[in-house]
Amino acid sequence: MGTSQQILTLMLLSQYCSPSRSLTLQRDQPIGGKMKSPRIMLGTSLVAVAILGAACSSGSSSTSSTTTAPPSTTAGSGAAAGAPIKIALITSLTGQAGPQFSQSPQGFNAAIGVINAAGGANGHKIIGTVYDDKTDPGGVVTQVQKAISDGNVGIVSDSALMFLAAKYPMQAGIPVTGGSFDGFEWGTPGYENMFASDTGSVNPTNPPSTGLGTFMKSHGGTVAGAWGYSISPSSLQAANNAIWSAEAAGLKKGVLDTAVPFGSVDFTSAALAAKTAGVNAVEGTMDVNSGVALTVALKQAGVNVKVNVFPAGYDPSIIKTPSWSSLQGAYFGTQFRPVTLPNDGTKAISAALLKYANRPVSQFPTFAIYESYLGMELMAKGIELAGDTPTSAGIIKNLRQYSGWTGYGLLNYNIDYATTFGKGPNPSCSWYLKAETNGFVNVSDKAFCGTAISGKSGQTAP
Repeated sequence: MGTSQQILTLMLLSQYCSPSRSLTLQRDQPIGGKMKSPRIMLGTSLVAVAILGAACSSGSSSTSSTTTAPPSTTAGSGAAAGAPIKIALITSLTGQAGPQFSQSPQGFNAAIGVINAAGGANGHKIIGTVYDDKTDPGGVVTQVQKAISDGNVGIVSDSALMFLAAKYPMQAGIPVTGGSFDGFEWGTPGYENMFASDTGSVNPTNPPSTGLGTFMKSHGGTVAGAWGYSISPSSLQAANNAIWSAEAAGLKKGVLDTAVPFGSVDFTSAALAAKTAGVNAVEGTMDVNSGVALTVALKQAGVNVKVNVFPAGYDPSIIKTPSWSSLQGAYFGTQFRPVTLPNDGTKAISAALLKYANRPVSQFPTFAIYESYLGMELMAKGIELAGDTPTSAGIIKNLRQYSGWTGYGLLNYNIDYATTFGKGPNPSCSWYLKAETNGFVNVSDKAFCGTAISGKSGQTAP
């Protein structure tokens, strides 16, 4: 997992376990599959929870909560033949991650609406159910177990906590599709029932990629600086990977600071160090609050930043925040093709969201919506490949032989599930958008891609 594919869905469990945690990003919950107008105060981004989560899971508790997909999102104009098939979505409607994932059902239900309107998946109507893990380590275990006991044939994961419960569908032989941003189980031997619809799989060694450095160099960067949270192995390694990538592109290392306290907004000393080192290419592998604070501190210190990269935060709601003015000129990465670069895939997801979630095209899909939409579409592909009487085992068997997945044009690479397990995409690609007065502007109509840098996995950049 690299920063460009939201490894920087940052520090969720460290925030969850913090006694002083507070929620500052707010968005109205979807009602009946419809989106209410978002309210946002720039706040917590999610964290790569893969290593930190177990430390606080033993002290948590949860109450089960299940929400059934509204009839309007599962009813199609063409009645599906054959027995209906139940599919679960595991996500965080509430709790610390709620602001980032509360809109996840929109993508899930929109995909189901389109599938059922076309006659179902191989003639089978999809019945979707949303399970809220409440951003709780115990809650995700409860909800995954409930999804299995409720008879769901497959699970779509759009949760930063899925790694805590992944063993249950693995043991039950249930296919799981969705976002691989939560942990390395998506590429760990034994978990071949898991199919990342965003990356295909992940490489547990987490090698750096040349992509970020290439992007920085192309925009005038010559001296790189990277900052990460000391409490997070994922954030720390992402900062190291940023420097490895920059050096591979010919940039010099200016600053590598992996001692940032979680959630810090005090970067006065960091900015002075960056100025002394001549840093002009920046990536903060932290949440958006910290990234904004770093950006402001660099400007106040007179650091001449030519390229400032945010690996997370590409969201329509951020445009209306007071912090938007401070972000002008910054670059935001996304692994999913932006709707402002229209192709068949972006047109399809935009139309589906408008019809089944009442989401206007101007409110482009969030990270969570892309993930749940593609997760459901890939699950439907597995159902189609499994024949007239699809089973969980049949879906797993046939998806593991499937090649040619591009997320219907929303990804910039081709995934072959027969060969990619444990490897992840190589090259890996991201589109970049620049923050300007009225919103995000495409940097290029092409994605920036990079290949894995061998021999650097898990190492500290010199």
